[in-house]
Amino acid sequence: MRPLFIVLFILSSVSFISAQDTIKVVQDEETGKPMLIGSCTRQAFSDTSYSWWFDSEYKSYNPDTVTVKEIEYNLDGVKTTIVMGTWCSDSREQVPRFFKVMDEAGYNKDNVSIICVDRKRNDLTGAVDSLDIKLVPTFIFYRDGNELGRIVESPKQTIEEDIYDIIKEGTE
Repeated sequence: MRPLFIVLFILSSVSFISAQDTIKVVQDEETGKPMLIGSCTRQAFSDTSYSWWFDSEYKSYNPDTVTVKEIEYNLDGVKTTIVMGTWCSDSREQVPRFFKVMDEAGYNKDNVSIICVDRKRNDLTGAVDSLDIKLVPTFIFYRDGNELGRIVESPKQTIEEDIYDIIKEGTE
């Protein structure tokens, strides 16, 4: 029984380590603070280096409930890619707001991909190279593999109004 436990422990440790290979914490040369680079999940923002801004913005943002309901009714098949910088003030504001809106709309967290970039908008694998990223954050919305639209840097109206405008276009 003990050898089986050891094998299972080693296998689970290896899979955890390899899952972490897609995100790296590096020192921001401008500020000296930790910065995330690569693909991650929302869970990465629970670290104290990032939770201070994520949690604060998430809790303080009050999205328009009528617009959130409209988003909820139009979410079928929508996937989102977020390209952001943990060093970027717009990312620190808009990413938590996005999650607040989408949480209230009942959006499946598995439909969100997050790619953190450095100040030159590079990630670890080159995944952003084909996405034509000029500014961060950039929220890219897809349905059936087709891009519906983007929110770049900051919304034109509010994050929830811009999300609704993009995803409703794909249903008409």
